[in-house]
Amino acid sequence: MKFRIYRLSVIAFLAAMFFLSSCSNITGYSVLLWGIPEHRLQDGDIVPVYIKSNISQVYVIGLPGGSKKAEVALWKITEPQSKRKASKTAQKYAEFKHQYAHVKLDGLPIRNEPVNTAKQVYRLRKNETVKLLYKGKGQTVMVGNVPLEGDWLRVLTQDGTSGWCFSYNLQQYETDAFGNITGGQIQEIQEEDTVLKDMLSKRWYPDYYTAMIRSQNIDIEKMNSSYGFDTGAGSGTVTLNMPGISESWQYNGVTKTPEDVYQYNDIPIEITVRNENFIVVRYTDESGKPQDFNMVTVEENIDELVSAEIKRRSDEIERLCANGGRFRSSNYGHLTFNEGGSFTWRGYNLLVPSLIVRNAGNEGIVSVKYFISNPLKASYDGILTFKFDRMNKELNFLYKLEENGIRLTDAGGAVFKGLSVQNPGASPLVLFFAGQ
Repeated sequence: MKFRIYRLSVIAFLAAMFFLSSCSNITGYSVLLWGIPEHRLQDGDIVPVYIKSNISQVYVIGLPGGSKKAEVALWKITEPQSKRKASKTAQKYAEFKHQYAHVKLDGLPIRNEPVNTAKQVYRLRKNETVKLLYKGKGQTVMVGNVPLEGDWLRVLTQDGTSGWCFSYNLQQYETDAFGNITGGQIQEIQEEDTVLKDMLSKRWYPDYYTAMIRSQNIDIEKMNSSYGFDTGAGSGTVTLNMPGISESWQYNGVTKTPEDVYQYNDIPIEITVRNENFIVVRYTDESGKPQDFNMVTVEENIDELVSAEIKRRSDEIERLCANGGRFRSSNYGHLTFNEGGSFTWRGYNLLVPSLIVRNAGNEGIVSVKYFISNPLKASYDGILTFKFDRMNKELNFLYKLEENGIRLTDAGGAVFKGLSVQNPGASPLVLFFAGQ
């Protein structure tokens, strides 16, 4: 038993001696890549290295002014080498000694080569800090036909990822041994592109929505909550969805050009901000043809607007069906409106072929598709569209429900502005049906 205790004590003593011996023997010297303010160490400093732990992913380095030591992450220093070689390595990083940068926008990519189409190894967040290591020679970054101002820089992130980042959207600054920003750079760094931030935070819709909402003439065929432009800043996916166009891309950041145009990185989209509620989205298709879309913000809920318009139209048809929906004219036959939007019209011989074709049948669908201008609302309740089952052409009639029946005015010669009737035209045919 005594022998076992003695043996364990010897092993523990030898292990401790080995650790102390290892910590007292310098294995090499490294250049610090990222400052350690708590130990008053700055990037560019050359430090002695004693131990490397692959398990803990740290080096044990010596601190200046004594025998104290500290652990640092493997990525924070260069590979240990001789002191002379470490001094030479430090020269590689001299131009950007103590130089860091704040990222100006979300999604700025770090690439494995200084080429704008090279593989992305890291996606930076807005206001993230990176260490600037050295400048490289890379491919010129173009915005349209204009070269973008800046350089390709080798950078290091706070998780140890390194790669190439174009400097245009990096706000460079210098730090002291305490990690504080030096000089008058603080205010400049804190400034941000509020125009870009505001634009990215909003959902954008086709500008013609504004006219629809203002006039309360909602075209349910053209107004859709999926139409418009999603900047991608929040969702991570940039989408442009318009009639005839449906495109989406991964959000990869935005670059502001010298002409104050915002160019999406790696995406054929440019944004010109007219004001806080109006932008122009330029999309260039695969053939190189640019298309401009005017976009606006909308306070109202699009789905609710469309639902309300559908209900309004349905209610209008229901009013026609009240009290049975049956009307009769000695000249123009019997007209019945049914729930669900169907109609039956018999005895319309006097309207053939001037309005209704022969063999059009007696049944069809009646709907509300158009609007009337405010001046016409004193004379009409609205406009109805009749579609006979066996007739290709639709018939439009301005209508007015009266105490004793319904008055239909042929709108075949009416003057339209968009979907709204402005004038019934010259001497339109008027049909009166008495209620039954």
